[in-house]
Formats: sequence, C-alpha cells, structure tokens
Amino acid sequence: MHYGVFIQNVFDFVIVAFAIFVAIKLINRLNRKKAEEPAAPPAPSKEEVLLGEIRDLLKEQNNRS
Repeated sequence: MHYGVFIQNVFDFVIVAFAIFVAIKLINRLNRKKAEEPAAPPAPSKEEVLLGEIRDLLKEQNNRS
C-alpha cells in the first residue's frame, strides 16, 4: 500500500484548508471594520429646522423679558 502518498495528500489538504480559513477570517475582519464605521447622522428635516428656529426665537423672547 501507498501510505506515504495518502499521508502526503492529507497533509496537503490540511495546509490548503488552513490557508483558505485564514484568508476568509481576514476578509471577514476587514468587512466587519467597514460595517462598524458610524454612519453620518441624517440631515435634519424641514420640520426639525423650523422647530429649532421657533425654539431659538422663544428663547430670545424669554431672555428679553
């Protein structure tokens, strides 16, 4: 029997499988870092801007009184 050839094939398979495993782990780590970047907060809507202006005007009126 050719036990040496079988052992060599198993050893080669383990090396290739480990290399693919490490490559996938690195790719997943890079993708996770990109996904974790905080997204910019959305721009305030027209209503929010107007409500902010009203709030500021009311504060000014209260400070003058």
